[in-house]
Amino acid sequence: MTEQATHGQQLVPVHYHQFRISDEYGPAGPDLPRRHNGLIEVEDGIATILTGIHTGDVDVTVTFHTDAPQPGDSEWEEIVEVSMRSASGDLMVRGLMADLDEELPELSFSGPGDYRLRVHARGRDTAVDLAPDDVTEWYLIQVWPAPPQETAVLRQSDDYDASVRAE
Repeated sequence: MTEQATHGQQLVPVHYHQFRISDEYGPAGPDLPRRHNGLIEVEDGIATILTGIHTGDVDVTVTFHTDAPQPGDSEWEEIVEVSMRSASGDLMVRGLMADLDEELPELSFSGPGDYRLRVHARGRDTAVDLAPDDVTEWYLIQVWPAPPQETAVLRQSDDYDASVRAE
């Protein structure tokens, strides 16, 4: 059983269908083409989470674990795991063009090193290409220390994901 270390929840600003995870002082992961999974693109060491909405806020929850937790239940439409490295211990969720009102806790909760991130998404089909006033998308990012591994797609079921993979 995994032990949950801590968690955080915050509205994250989205622009151009994306928000990011990056380390201030170094690349966070090997390049991963967008067409690979439809949810996460890693390029130039920055992980980009692809959203259905064009502009607005999404609800992001992060949870930290000492080892691999169970994936979220069937309410999550997309679930993808990636490995990321934090060179400085400053691996964080960031807006593309705007800062978060309050920062989420650092994803690299054990300091510099390798981590596994399991990103869950739901609601991406609700307001595709729009800028809704209300939150229509939710994300859960589970994080635990782990050596680098191949990307793993655990669930793909939303239509937006299929359209991104088809590009």
